[in-house]
Amino acid sequence: MSQRQPRRPQGDQTSDQEAIKYGDVFDVTGGLASKPVAPRDAETMRIAENQVLGKTLDAGAAAVMQSAADVNVMSGVVGPSPGNKMVEREGVAVPKSRDLQGKVVVTEAIAGQIVGQYTPSDVRGITPFPSPTPVRGDVGWTTSPTPTGAVDHNGITIGEALEATAISVGDKPVDQGDAAAIRVAEVRAAGSNVTQRNGLGATAQAAATFNDRVSYDYNKMTISNVLSDASSKFPQDKAVTSEDADGVRGADLRNKLDMIPTPGGVADTMATAARGLIPKGALS
Repeated sequence: MSQRQPRRPQGDQTSDQEAIKYGDVFDVTGGLASKPVAPRDAETMRIAENQVLGKTLDAGAAAVMQSAADVNVMSGVVGPSPGNKMVEREGVAVPKSRDLQGKVVVTEAIAGQIVGQYTPSDVRGITPFPSPTPVRGDVGWTTSPTPTGAVDHNGITIGEALEATAISVGDKPVDQGDAAAIRVAEVRAAGSNVTQRNGLGATAQAAATFNDRVSYDYNKMTISNVLSDASSKFPQDKAVTSEDADGVRGADLRNKLDMIPTPGGVADTMATAARGLIPKGALS
């Protein structure tokens, strides 16, 4: 099975026709909407969020920008270090203010255009309102840690099951169902309902968003681009259980128009692993 190699630009050269642009992930207009999301832009926003809020928002502008920039770099349409001159010239802003009820409101802006507003939900953090995250479909899914005493079967972990998916359907373009399934798998592996800001799920979602804009499959991001070495990208991992497989399958189906899981895909492979039908040595 061949794996498409991403095309690398020369210097700061970009391909505006293929790159994920600001207008694809934020409600912006004018020149900013047509600019590719670049790594240095994301880093600038991350620094601004940390300076003002003392943290990087899990679903804030910096996380969205980083996911889009990662896909742009992976697909070879943006170099690993450039930024947009427009963003560098006009800057980013994360001001805090109060609304008419006296509640604190955090606004995020890029080059003078608002891309998100947030209100503190509790002492632990800030909840986006509305969320700028480029996610569609199962925004309401929830997961919970695997119950104590769940059967380990043959010890295949969630990360290993995802790697098996990269082997079985590696050339398949990532779609919204795949992205949703990978996000749930990542949460299950961590044993909580918190996703990583720059984790595998965010990368998969950005890849699916990119693929929605590309006409031909040979230009799209594939399962193998996202899931190769999946285990190494999880800070925590665990053996697959039937509860994990059911959660992943539900997320996958809710985001597929035909409601049919891909044979050998993320949900299918997770179910196979949960039944103990993937030999441990098959992945070595």
